[in-house]
Amino acid sequence: MGGLMKGLKVIEAFSADRPRLSITEAATLAGLDRATTRRCLLTLAEGGYADYDGKFFTLTPRVLRLGVGSLAAMPLPRIVQPVLDRLSQDIGESSSVCILDETEIVYVARAAQRRVMSIALMPGSRLPAYCTSMGRILLAALDPAEARRILEASIRTQRTERTVTNIEPLMALLDGVRRDGFALNDQEVEIGLRSIAVPLRNMRGHVVAAINVGLAAASEAPDALQARYLRPLLAVQVELARVLT
Repeated sequence: MGGLMKGLKVIEAFSADRPRLSITEAATLAGLDRATTRRCLLTLAEGGYADYDGKFFTLTPRVLRLGVGSLAAMPLPRIVQPVLDRLSQDIGESSSVCILDETEIVYVARAAQRRVMSIALMPGSRLPAYCTSMGRILLAALDPAEARRILEASIRTQRTERTVTNIEPLMALLDGVRRDGFALNDQEVEIGLRSIAVPLRNMRGHVVAAINVGLAAASEAPDALQARYLRPLLAVQVELARVLT
């Protein structure tokens, strides 16, 4: 079982920003020694989960079986996708649902009207929690001490000149999200992208996910997001609270 965990750490070392890794790079990112990492990578290549060109390893589409199978087994995506499709159709903008995985958000459902980011978002895509509207919704739902722990563990990159990266200002933003019940994000993830998000609660009132609307910054002024999109998001929130467990 220890070998399995090491192999999973090596797989997690790859990302959209790091699709090609040498043995040394993968070892550093996975926190393993070079020999162990080499064995894991060669085993992945032998099983068809990675390609090796003699210097760099890249994951193959076969790895998607692991993530897609997990998402398919989750009831949340099946429940929210039809509602998400209807919302996106009604407002004419893209919408998404995500969950929190430590320092990142993971997309579990998405309805795209148009592409608003430089990267293609889809179920399974990940973004940092600290600088995203849905991430702040999910962090605000935690005990403040736990939210601080996650923020301190995050690699808080200055993605744009608008990105908030310092702990205390971020904690203050989370306080505002708890008070207001929604989160606005104005081009902190990527220039040209704005979003508004609200929590999704289950029948017991626990926050289980977040839902947002994302749109090009040129489409709406920042102040218009709340006026135009908060009410539809809150209507979906109420609707899904009746069926989420």
